[in-house]
Amino acid sequence: MTFIAEASAASTAAPAAFFAKWADMATWPEWNQDTEWVVLDGPFVQGATGTLKPKGGPKTKFVVTKLTDSEFIDTSKLLGARLIFAHKVVVEDGLTTVSVRITMEGPLRGLWNKILGGDLAKSVQTDVDALVAAAEAVLV
Repeated sequence: MTFIAEASAASTAAPAAFFAKWADMATWPEWNQDTEWVVLDGPFVQGATGTLKPKGGPKTKFVVTKLTDSEFIDTSKLLGARLIFAHKVVVEDGLTTVSVRITMEGPLRGLWNKILGGDLAKSVQTDVDALVAAAEAVLV
């Protein structure tokens, strides 16, 4: 497995606010600067499938590979590799910390990391910060 990037931010929003944003995949482009559009094929549950279109990239199929009260993992299928986004929420001292860890696995992960890794690493903190702002905006 190849580590690409990780980012986190603290928020006053409850974990449910983040899961609501993650579940509403059609709105991902509002807080994820690299995403043109996302379509989820059914309800937001473990095992759900969908398609996303990164800006400047080809459509990619993904699977919700894990979904618990504190974690959401989606895995995108690439030729010879899988791109994994692990989203977590932790509540401590009244604040929610949301984090995203991006990794890649598979025999062609080195090639895909050279193609995608730099841009993902540059944008992940900005995307997490925008997600926090979107989750907190629900409180207003």
